[in-house]
Amino acid sequence: MIDWKLALTTATKLSKPGPEMSAAEVAETVAELREGAARSEGPVREFSNLHATSATAPVLVVDRAHWVEANLDTFKILMDPVIAKLAAKNKVPTGLGRTVGEKISGAETGAMMAFLSTKVLGQFDPFWTGPAGEGGRLLLVAPNIVQAERLLGVDPHDFRLWVCLHEETHRVQFTAVDWLRGHMRSLLDEFVDATDLDSSALSSLFSEGLGEFVKVARGDSDATFAGLFQNDRQREIVDQLTGIMSLLEGHADVVMDGVGPEVIPSVAEIRRKFTERRKGASPLDRLLRKLLGLDAKMRQYRDGAAFVRDVNDKVGLSGFNAVWSEPANLPSKSEILDPAAWVARVHG
Repeated sequence: MIDWKLALTTATKLSKPGPEMSAAEVAETVAELREGAARSEGPVREFSNLHATSATAPVLVVDRAHWVEANLDTFKILMDPVIAKLAAKNKVPTGLGRTVGEKISGAETGAMMAFLSTKVLGQFDPFWTGPAGEGGRLLLVAPNIVQAERLLGVDPHDFRLWVCLHEETHRVQFTAVDWLRGHMRSLLDEFVDATDLDSSALSSLFSEGLGEFVKVARGDSDATFAGLFQNDRQREIVDQLTGIMSLLEGHADVVMDGVGPEVIPSVAEIRRKFTERRKGASPLDRLLRKLLGLDAKMRQYRDGAAFVRDVNDKVGLSGFNAVWSEPANLPSKSEILDPAAWVARVHG
């Protein structure tokens, strides 16, 4: 259904070059990011009281092209069950129609990845499995980190460690909570199982998609393309995943802000300038961010951090860490916005 090679080729052609750097600067940046990730692990684990027992996850410092390649590999892993379900129900096009469809979807995917490849500073990929059975991997996108630190005019050494603190928290979350990765994958598999493949579900894209695009462009906060394809069970799963992602991103921000002042002298300046830069994006950039779900990602940071801080205030760190005990203790999307409801449900 997707020409993955064309997606990679398209993304490579459309990706903007990173900031100009000498070979020595590249080597120095890569080494510093690796050291920053290693340096962050101890303070993150101490602050969060999350400690891994056996699982590991590698840290990779990559350029934009390798970030695209890594994410396309993950997308393919996640899409394989969907394609298998389509094939089992004889819903996969054949002949020229399939070839054309694969080319179009491949080009669209590549264009989307080209845009995202310039925005992402770091990412934990929980669905990658290494040759030795490693669960997940941490990607730090060196050219984007350098570009951001130059645009913000902040101390590069402090900024690189600041990014590492946030991303290392995600690595700690998934290596310390050994069931989390499998739980998220099971939700995605259930989402696929609940996918409605009849003609009415597919036609909704064409009958409602244009109007939804207009709503997005106009700035309506409730506009979303995803809603066009979700039945009731899928919406429930998406709400569960939204709650989990809000928790993970908010927790990472809280840990980063908690550890930062102890190890990063200019952390307050970095946070202020980084927040201002998010607000100062161009209209086109804001539109693309909304269409690709990056605005929703920003809400996850904000709402998730508020949830984590509120729960910590109410029941302390040990009470908050009950969230990692079992899947039933994860907050729902509604509980993220109502921390007291989560405290009442989990702690009584």
